Amino acid sequence: MTGPALLSYHDPQFVESEEARPLRILSEYLAPLRAFSAQHVRDTVVFFGSSRARADGPLGKYLRDATELARLVTQWSLSLPDNGHRLVVCSGGGGGMMEAANRGASLAGGRSVGLNIGLPHEQRPNPYITPELSFEFHYFFMRKLWFAHLARAIVVFPGGFGTLDEFFEILTLAQTRKLDRQIAIVLYGSDYWREIINLDALVRHEVIDPADLDLFSHADEPQAALRLLQGCIEPGQEMAADRPDFAGSRRADGALG
Repeated sequence: MTGPALLSYHDPQFVESEEARPLRILSEYLAPLRAFSAQHVRDTVVFFGSSRARADGPLGKYLRDATELARLVTQWSLSLPDNGHRLVVCSGGGGGMMEAANRGASLAGGRSVGLNIGLPHEQRPNPYITPELSFEFHYFFMRKLWFAHLARAIVVFPGGFGTLDEFFEILTLAQTRKLDRQIAIVLYGSDYWREIINLDALVRHEVIDPADLDLFSHADEPQAALRLLQGCIEPGQEMAADRPDFAGSRRADGALG
């Protein structure tokens, strides 16, 4: 005799099937949603950058700066009024610049988020992420949703294709006014970024407006980057005032989000 049939959501063959793909996608929204709500995380400072950076390589200085800036951001965050919505450092959860950012938050005694993703080269979560805020994603687009949804600021350290993809995703959302609150975008390492992308050329060819270059700033030292972030988020500002409405789909103006 066979036992009773499994409930569909307990059946691994069904959950891993093609038909259940929408459920897997939805779970990568709902599981982080539940965790962020339980941990009272609503505002993040996101660090992008290369997973391949090494302390003894050409990006070694930027690794040290990412750690220091994340430490400064966390130290500043911990000095803000404790309303349960402090700024929390968030990274892609892997090594290199991501690990440097999570490490900096840890050095300051704060929490940090890691949004890791399974890749062919087996990117693994770094050890500095707060365990309750460590997430694993399969779908890039769901991971990028969580980068943007909670961000108060994005700091883009030197990186490759993945970093460029993440930077231009946020930049496009800002340019097209698809963000429902201001997000500061800081390109860290002006020499690096001006060498690998020529955004001034886009203005010259009239494919973006000159004002689009004001959507981001440059910084070359941790203290300077911190001042840029503080200029966007005043220490006395009530950060929860325009926080995302978790699981909500309407903006303050009543339009669908």
